[in-house]
Amino acid sequence: MEQRIQNGRQTRSTSTRIKARLTVSGASFLANDNIADALRPGDLEDLQKEVEQRAGALLASLVIDVPNDHNTRDTAKRIAKMFLREVFAGRYTARPKLTDFPNTKKLDELYTVGPIAVRSACSHHLCPIEGHLWVGVIPGERLIGLSKFSRLARWILARPQIQEEAAVALADEIEMAIKPKGVAVVLKAKHTCMTWRGVQEHETTMTTNVMRGIFREGPASRAEFFGAIAAQGFA
Repeated sequence: MEQRIQNGRQTRSTSTRIKARLTVSGASFLANDNIADALRPGDLEDLQKEVEQRAGALLASLVIDVPNDHNTRDTAKRIAKMFLREVFAGRYTARPKLTDFPNTKKLDELYTVGPIAVRSACSHHLCPIEGHLWVGVIPGERLIGLSKFSRLARWILARPQIQEEAAVALADEIEMAIKPKGVAVVLKAKHTCMTWRGVQEHETTMTTNVMRGIFREGPASRAEFFGAIAAQGFA
């Protein structure tokens, strides 16, 4: 286990302590998992300092003269804050509150939400993924507010992952929250691991569809959904 010296004693690093809690509880901590339940007060601040140190070591290994380079002098600190507080915040923050309310008018027709701008990162290269998603719902007994779809989507997408799993995770969360008769998720995004590096296909996008319930079983409902989001800008 990684250790450090503090007040003359060897102590485990913050990341090692968090991993130990996760392992004991049997919780998964893959790249796109949420580990908020394993964090204690002050952990995120300490983890940010640890990531800053590691990011500094990376810059040094890239043979960058950080102490004398005014452009990268605070880059390690920026990287740590960016990953923990922004682009990967969905790993370290609790699920947003999704206040639900009864479907008193017994709405059983399609409603759609979108486009919702989303940002994520490819877990293979940690390169940005940017795009839009659309959600279709045929409700059951419960509903959630319109803004909650956006909050939930951004929480799930703010993790390193592959796009296919992100769309499935969002559909899972919506089903768990309101148990609809049908839920559809379409995510269309551009991957900088294809535009910035590698094959450098600058116009290529990826579209992922997840259909549950009525949308999976009924082609008419599926066609209605795709017609509705086409009117919202999906192409």
